[in-house]
Amino acid sequence: QVQLVESGGGSVQAGGSLSLSCAASGRRPNCVLWFRQAPGKERVGVGAIWTGEGSLDYADSVKGRFTLSRDNAKNTVTLQMNSLQPEDTGVYYCAARSWCYLGDWYLRALVDYWGQGTQVTVSS
Repeated sequence: QVQLVESGGGSVQAGGSLSLSCAASGRRPNCVLWFRQAPGKERVGVGAIWTGEGSLDYADSVKGRFTLSRDNAKNTVTLQMNSLQPEDTGVYYCAARSWCYLGDWYLRALVDYWGQGTQVTVSS
């Protein structure tokens, strides 16, 4: 069993930065993921980090702007978001899977655990 708690988020103007953290308790998952859900839209994958080897992958929409990192000693994953745009607005969810692959980490139906979500609002 894994429990996920997000922190961070808030409001920022376009071009600004925010940092989100996801603290996992229980067994450390092999994959920690971030999804986001804009108002009226489906929840979509933002990025994935493989906590053991440190491999990373991102959605095309955030590549070059968002960066994932991990602190395995603290069982924490951080999502650093730079150059934020209004289209980045939404509720951001931390998620975890026992294992995932480059070709399927973004499939929300395969997520084992979800955090409660944290709001990110970017104004123009």
